[in-house]
Amino acid sequence: MTYDLNAAFDHAAADDGIKVIILAGSDPHFCAGHDLSGDSGKTWKDFPQISTWGSFDPPGAEGRYARESEIYLGMTERWRNIPKPTIAAVQGKCIAGGLMLAWACDIIIAADDAEFRDPVVEMGVCGVEFFAHPWEVGVRKAKELLFTADWLGAEDAKQLGMVNQVVPRDELLPTALAMAERIAQKPLFVLKLTKQAVNQTQDAMGRPTAMAQVFALHQLCHSHNVQVHGIPVDPGGLPESMRGRFVKKADMDTVGSASDAAE
Repeated sequence: MTYDLNAAFDHAAADDGIKVIILAGSDPHFCAGHDLSGDSGKTWKDFPQISTWGSFDPPGAEGRYARESEIYLGMTERWRNIPKPTIAAVQGKCIAGGLMLAWACDIIIAADDAEFRDPVVEMGVCGVEFFAHPWEVGVRKAKELLFTADWLGAEDAKQLGMVNQVVPRDELLPTALAMAERIAQKPLFVLKLTKQAVNQTQDAMGRPTAMAQVFALHQLCHSHNVQVHGIPVDPGGLPESMRGRFVKKADMDTVGSASDAAE
């Protein structure tokens, strides 16, 4: 999905007739996060790499680092820095990897039923790969949400500054479109420079360096879990319905293949 999204973002970025990009999820939810069901028969050779890190194929930490640095951290960072303004329209559940999709956007408009959660600590990993939590909700709230894996409601997210507006569910897309239309009245070149000004100010505070270091810790968590549990996540944090399948997968396959399935 990240490659499909990347192609769509590239198309919108290159089209001079587009000034604002809206990212929305189909009902009932915005995004359930990382797909833990497997690779659906796809291999890494089915997708064109956009980074220069190297092959996704090596087993163990090397291949996993290459894959995650591109398809999670790298993609999300790339979308964050698309010069055109972006709006996320979020309804229902927004979980783990779904947070990364919303956080990549400049503005988040949430339906009143929207709920946000990062349960990755339950699976033995220190948060999702695009570790924007402290910037999105503040340091103390970030620790609380990660430690507890509690849900964050739309209104609370707005109070924390993570969400710009909260609207009734049936007004979500009309509100996002109305804001996009207001933004689109401005000159595109100035919109691009304004976005760059805000992003680079945040980056001057150390965000990219901190996120790169956390990504390394994220990889350390995966490697630890592989050594202890045979798969890159702690099966104790998986839903009961999936736990047996993951353990069986780890027993049957190489560590590299089990890693692919977990991602």
